[in-house]
Amino acid sequence: MRFVMVGAVNTVTFYSSYLALHPWLPYVLAYTAAFTLSMVGSFFRNTYFTYRTRPSWRKFLTFPLTNLTNFVLTGTGTILLVHWLHVSSRLAPLPAAVAAIPITFLVSRRILLPGNERPASGPSDRRSF
Repeated sequence: MRFVMVGAVNTVTFYSSYLALHPWLPYVLAYTAAFTLSMVGSFFRNTYFTYRTRPSWRKFLTFPLTNLTNFVLTGTGTILLVHWLHVSSRLAPLPAAVAAIPITFLVSRRILLPGNERPASGPSDRRSF
């Protein structure tokens, strides 16, 4: 449930950025820029709230793999929806993002909770933020 809540906030962050950039950039570039901007906030929301673990540089540097998975799935879905199903480029990212949720959850869980990790309220870790 926490993953879904964070995903909703991430989606609003991404989509509002996308809509703001859409008038000035081709939709693929607007999509890429908005996705990149929302990724950093997504990392911290997922680390602290979803998985209740400590952020670290290692996780921060591998977290883009989660987003790369999401980017490929939703980006491909967006392009397919726009070009094949003639869905508006303003709306296409939303259903594409919803379809990617299960796979993105599994990948992010694997990256942010490798093994038996300590919760965020545990002793400090020198490699954490």
